[in-house]
Amino acid sequence: MHCFVARFLLLFLGTLVSLVHSKTDSPDVSALNVMFKSLNSPSQLRGWKSSGGDPCGDSWEGIECSGSSVTEINLRDHNLSGQLGYQLSSLSSVKIFDVSKNNLNGDVPYQLPPNAQRIDLSENKFDGNVPYSMSQMTNLEEVNLSRNRLEGQLSDMFAKVQKLKSFDVSYNKLSDTLPNSLANLSNLNTLHLQNNRFTGTINVLADLPLNDLNVENNKFTGWIPDELKGIDNLKTGGNSWSTGTAPPPPPGVQHRRRPDKEESEGSKISLRNGLLIGFSCLGGVTLLLFIICICTMRRSSPPPSSHFLEEDIIGRRKGFTPLHSQELDPEAYVGILKQPKDFKSTDPGNGEIKSLLKSPSMGLRRSASSRVSFSENEFANRLKGRRSTSVQVVPYSLADLQKSTDNFAPDRLLGEGTIGRVYRAKYPDGKVLAVKKIDSSLFQGQKSEEFSKLVANISKLHHPNIAELVGYCSEQGHNMLIYDYFRNGSLHDFLHVADDFSKPLTWNTRVRIALGVARAVEYLHDVCSPSMVHKNIKSSNILLDLELNPRLSDYGMANFHQRTSQNLGVGYNAPECIKPSAYTLRSDVYSFGVVMLELLTGRMPVDSERPSSEYCLVKWARPQLHDTDALFGMADPALRGLYPPKSLPPFADIVALCVQTDPERRAPMSEVVQALVRLVQQSAMNMKEDLSSSRRTTDSEYEIV
Repeated sequence: MHCFVARFLLLFLGTLVSLVHSKTDSPDVSALNVMFKSLNSPSQLRGWKSSGGDPCGDSWEGIECSGSSVTEINLRDHNLSGQLGYQLSSLSSVKIFDVSKNNLNGDVPYQLPPNAQRIDLSENKFDGNVPYSMSQMTNLEEVNLSRNRLEGQLSDMFAKVQKLKSFDVSYNKLSDTLPNSLANLSNLNTLHLQNNRFTGTINVLADLPLNDLNVENNKFTGWIPDELKGIDNLKTGGNSWSTGTAPPPPPGVQHRRRPDKEESEGSKISLRNGLLIGFSCLGGVTLLLFIICICTMRRSSPPPSSHFLEEDIIGRRKGFTPLHSQELDPEAYVGILKQPKDFKSTDPGNGEIKSLLKSPSMGLRRSASSRVSFSENEFANRLKGRRSTSVQVVPYSLADLQKSTDNFAPDRLLGEGTIGRVYRAKYPDGKVLAVKKIDSSLFQGQKSEEFSKLVANISKLHHPNIAELVGYCSEQGHNMLIYDYFRNGSLHDFLHVADDFSKPLTWNTRVRIALGVARAVEYLHDVCSPSMVHKNIKSSNILLDLELNPRLSDYGMANFHQRTSQNLGVGYNAPECIKPSAYTLRSDVYSFGVVMLELLTGRMPVDSERPSSEYCLVKWARPQLHDTDALFGMADPALRGLYPPKSLPPFADIVALCVQTDPERRAPMSEVVQALVRLVQQSAMNMKEDLSSSRRTTDSEYEIV
């Protein structure tokens, strides 16, 4: 008997250990659950579930694992329809992602498995553009997006995908010229671009190690480079190639070509010898004068002129680093700092740049050479110094507020919302506060403790990108919430209430504002327990401090908004929100997307003065978000074209993630934050590369001989 019990226990423990070891990582399970629902829960995917389950342990159809991590998704030719969901970026261990030969539609997901080596989405019905997020997938070796309905320009997205060996976007509707960054693909041997609408030349491909190139049936012009004519498998028919011999380069100029190893070594030796001879011939005094001359020239370079607002701010506030078109401090994009004890990390991975992105003017200093350098000690010291303590919420008397607002005089009115009015309270010592006077009708039939509960809940919220509560008043039927006063007003004022003396926000500051607001909403959705739906995200509820950092206001009022019959934020409401009670977390994401559209276009969410086709900002903009040509035309004219062209497509891609009609297709706020962080990182990298390249020869195709 004892022997039988022992055997049973051993068998049970063995089974339990096996189950523990086979249990799939929860992020992978969640991502596959979302994907299954987005695919319309197909019965042919054996084992798949819309909630929970164990893909690795239960051998889900098309899923391969290593340990507890999903490493391969192969659903090729499974007669699938629908879409792929919004959570693919959680599949961090997936190396192979193949859903080819199905009937999938919609945009190619912006969020793909971030560490994938092979992506195959061919022979589906995907539309939109090739997602710029691929530019960050540094492990990519093979990409196949052929035989879909992709449109627009192929973005300049190949600078970092150095491992790419095969790229196929044939049989789509892609147009415009080939991006210059294709020249960086030093391992590319297969490139299929046939049956699209590409224009311009293919000179950018000349130095690639290709052995399979197909550019048939496009609108290419010019001459086929001689370097490509020796390719084993070359197809170029169906284009408008120039006839005859290619013209020689201009006089005194020759084409660049990649030197072989011997040439390269010889050049280095020649250069070294030349330098030695030069320095031996150059007198000491002459050399000293030369160095002084160079330093003087660098120091005397005139500052860039600007008509933008930050020029004024830097003169008043030393701690604020402006964002100019010529030099970019990566930290100047964002004015936020997560508190480790209060926040969950949503940034992918760790590292100095990720920490750096969380606070302005932190850990970066300018050296004499104008290059950005990083100091760990400086970062740690400033981080410690910037950690704010909780704001002490204090009671104010009604008499005190009546006096400081001149008895709530009309000239002290700052604004009026769905639940009350906001007044400016000014004190003799110079202190200025904003007093939100809640409509008394909202408390009819409610217990007197409700306002106290509201104050208690709001006072617990602390984040650098929300307007924190500093006081309250509840006397004689008056219920008021008191906040700091932000002299710069709201984002709405900056974007839409212009006058002859106004200066627009720079593009980089707009990105910084978007990321700061996204962080605030992420805090409400993911950090607060239970999650808090804002329900009234709009540009007039985004206040700007003296350093133009965003502060989200009007949070914690969801219960009051639900009682109002008014339509919250006309133009900001998600399609499902016919009434305030229908709001969800994804409705907030939609409203945030509308704010991003305001930042991009400078337009109002609804504008009766525009043609009927442009009356609603989202309906007008959404079809154009993946059209690069249209996108540049959509940019706010007030920017005067002063923005990095490479930043617009990824910014628009993030907007598209937010303003989907179907709530299930909208990305959660944490993923929106990640996408904006990646945009900031990429922009910083691009600017660094631009600054570096500006010190070299500006002509990229020819050199003087």
